Amino acid sequence: MQTGTDLETALLGPVLADRACGDCTACCTELTVDTPDFAKPAGTPCVHLGEQGCGIHAVRPRICRTWFCVWRRVASLPDAARPDRSGLLVSVNFVDRPQNCLEGVSINIRMLAGSDAIRNGMAAIVLDSLCDRLIPVWFSDGSKKMLMHPEDDVARLVISGDPAPAPLQDEVSAWRERYGGFASSNSSSSEP
Repeated sequence: MQTGTDLETALLGPVLADRACGDCTACCTELTVDTPDFAKPAGTPCVHLGEQGCGIHAVRPRICRTWFCVWRRVASLPDAARPDRSGLLVSVNFVDRPQNCLEGVSINIRMLAGSDAIRNGMAAIVLDSLCDRLIPVWFSDGSKKMLMHPEDDVARLVISGDPAPAPLQDEVSAWRERYGGFASSNSSSSEP
């Protein structure tokens, strides 16, 4: 399987030429970065982040030059879904030791502090745009992480390995084929 940026492109497509980060710096604070040339914990602003954005933009670390949020890749997400406008940071997640096979590679929607994306409907718009692919979608409101796609009945069957009823066999089989490699020894005890 491909890793990093190549996998993101394979799953979601290339970075859209007509989308730019602009004033958005949500990833500079929200995300964990742990690479050989740069590291910072989640929820902590980058040491190079200033009032005008990145203070070392021209020579920023490789991860900062090659990482893009899902809004930069998925045309069906509206302009209002840009993280600084929507209060939602959407990224592809890679988990080394997933608790279940649907956590290994997935889309993660993080609700940012102070966001009203649930109340104003933006969270529903983003979910509708992303839950039509063969990619697990998780939503985190800051206190808990919830699997939004696939639906619960499909997710339970994919994770448990139990036989699927006839109406769900094709869908469950497709999910298992794509994500079965991420199964871990404790996956049977972990609910979505």
